[in-house]
Amino acid sequence: MEDRQQKNIATFIHLSSFTRFIFPFGNFIGPLILWLSNRDKSEFIDKNGKQIINFQISILLYAIIIACIAIPFFLLSIFGNIAFSNFEGIELDINQPSVILFTALGLGVIAIVAFVLELVLIIIASLKARDGEIYKYPLTIQFLK
Repeated sequence: MEDRQQKNIATFIHLSSFTRFIFPFGNFIGPLILWLSNRDKSEFIDKNGKQIINFQISILLYAIIIACIAIPFFLLSIFGNIAFSNFEGIELDINQPSVILFTALGLGVIAIVAFVLELVLIIIASLKARDGEIYKYPLTIQFLK
């Protein structure tokens, strides 16, 4: 059974991923520092730390994949409709949005939904840690075992 201090540390390890809103890569640095400095105190803290770090790495990987798919579609939708006329100027055909643009926008919506879902899952994991449970984030690749 975990004591109150272990539960608090595990909770703060999850919540420390919100430091991303204060400084870049805070979602990795905050949990990593707290986990590395406290992982020897209990198996409960160690498992919670690994869960949030695995989740953050997985989220980064998924974001890179979505960006690699969405950015070319978005650029193609913008620059694919450019017509050059006697090199006098650039005309954009904005009257007929393309399927490519809708695909890029759809991937953008997926990214926004994923971001909100990430925040909700971190809060759920924090509440579970507070209650002495280990939360397994969905769709997380287990880099640290």
